[in-house]
Amino acid sequence: MTVGIVSTGIYMPQRKMTATEIAARSMIPEHIIRHKLGIHEKPIPDEQDHTVQMGIWAAQEAIQKAGIEPKTIDVVMYIGEEHKEYPLWTASIKMQEELGAVNAWAFDVQLRCGTTIMALKLAKSLMESDDSIHTVLLAGGYRNVDFIDYRNPRTRFMYNLGAGGGAIVLQKNYSRNHLLEADIMTDGSFSEDVVIPVGGTKKPLTPEDLANNLYQLDVLDPVGMKERLEQKSLNNFLKVIRTSLAKSGLREEHISYLAMLHMKRSAHAYILSELGLKEEQSIYLQDYGHIGQIDQILSLQLALEQKRIVDGDIITLVSAGIGYVWGAITIRWG
Repeated sequence: MTVGIVSTGIYMPQRKMTATEIAARSMIPEHIIRHKLGIHEKPIPDEQDHTVQMGIWAAQEAIQKAGIEPKTIDVVMYIGEEHKEYPLWTASIKMQEELGAVNAWAFDVQLRCGTTIMALKLAKSLMESDDSIHTVLLAGGYRNVDFIDYRNPRTRFMYNLGAGGGAIVLQKNYSRNHLLEADIMTDGSFSEDVVIPVGGTKKPLTPEDLANNLYQLDVLDPVGMKERLEQKSLNNFLKVIRTSLAKSGLREEHISYLAMLHMKRSAHAYILSELGLKEEQSIYLQDYGHIGQIDQILSLQLALEQKRIVDGDIITLVSAGIGYVWGAITIRWG
């Protein structure tokens, strides 16, 4: 049995925030924003760009490109963020209704910016274990940019957060674009380093919290997190990529294209260098920033549009998310 990618879909808000604007808000020189943080501009949500709605628009594009009827979808999996239209809400069921996937069942999954890779692994496992599941839709949106305070230097590494939606249609025994193997690792020592410190059961939201701008992402132990994460993160990126390839019976020299999340420019270049890849074998998302778990879908779709991927290529998707999680999955394209 094989599982193949039939199509992808992307929705990008029209509204943009430029490096100039980020520099003005953060008081960081624009050349640092552009050349070190690697942000030229990024999409940010407009009035209509709600999290789940962006996922629906991306899903509609993916369904149209796949040439399938929504009624043939067996499972709808919401892969977007928890920050969405309502605080307590099963988003996938709303997506199922809006898309007309009346014969599907639906559920939400979440692993921060590692969600897409985890969901691809999960969807493949569902298809392998259940004969009734033939077509799965993964879709979701992201707008955690809403939680960024550009005056907080502790969250500087998250100034790249943007907004958008992404979707993937998968089918069992599809003749092309086969999912191979994934590798995922988590490290709980970072589990409470990056949080929104108010608004949960530990500290319910108060008017004073809002007035003091506390309902924003923050880093509780910035010095400790930096020391611990710098020791591990890049090595863990390489580890999950190489393990995903090894599980698939491949080696790093087989990679034709690497779909990476947006990160600072030096880290992106380091990963490519360590894997022996050229700059053109990935796309640096300097005009998009970091759209969470949508980055891998966006990078893949851009690479296809730019004809950087051809039949027979080996593609690896890789990401990391706060918590901390690292994950990669390999695809044989064509």
